[in-house]
Amino acid sequence: MAGGAVPGPDGGLRCPWGLSTADYVAYHDDEWGRPVHGDDALFERLCLEAFQSGLSWITILRRREGFRSAFDGFKIASVAAFTDADEERLLADPGIIRNRAKIAATLANARVLADWPSGDLDSLIWSYAPDGARRAAPRTVADVPAVTDESTALAKALKKRGLRFVGPTTAYALMQACGLVDDHLADCVFRGGAAGGSGQDRA
Repeated sequence: MAGGAVPGPDGGLRCPWGLSTADYVAYHDDEWGRPVHGDDALFERLCLEAFQSGLSWITILRRREGFRSAFDGFKIASVAAFTDADEERLLADPGIIRNRAKIAATLANARVLADWPSGDLDSLIWSYAPDGARRAAPRTVADVPAVTDESTALAKALKKRGLRFVGPTTAYALMQACGLVDDHLADCVFRGGAAGGSGQDRA
């Protein structure tokens, strides 16, 4: 089936994108689609998905440790306290994507989130997780959407509360990466996390 699951090095079927590079194999097998909870952990994913906008995810994945170092582990309280000097430091950091608008949005979002009660970001994001039992498992990559009603609603809710760079496509990529939806293909051995455990908060 064109675009369907393909055998990996161990013979197990996987989503085709998850075999395109060694970095993707590890990310697909160990992280993508596993439940992620915690405000700081979700803030990191939200930021990285925003930085990915207009780029390939592998570009972000290969710089992830650079991002974590530059943004102090994406601790909301720490990033919220970043100064203008920190913003200039980030713009000169070759370990990240040096996009002024995305960096400014990351700092602004941290300042907004720093005023939210603990657990509020986690609760808000997860409140938009659809009922998995009602979603047909995708058979091919063509069956995987880029935007859904839930991601559109999540983006609207985040924007309403003051967050930036959180459009419906970014919101859906976040939902996929953090386990709100399971978009592993129907024949992928990692659908449902069956081949690798829960993977919660693994990154």
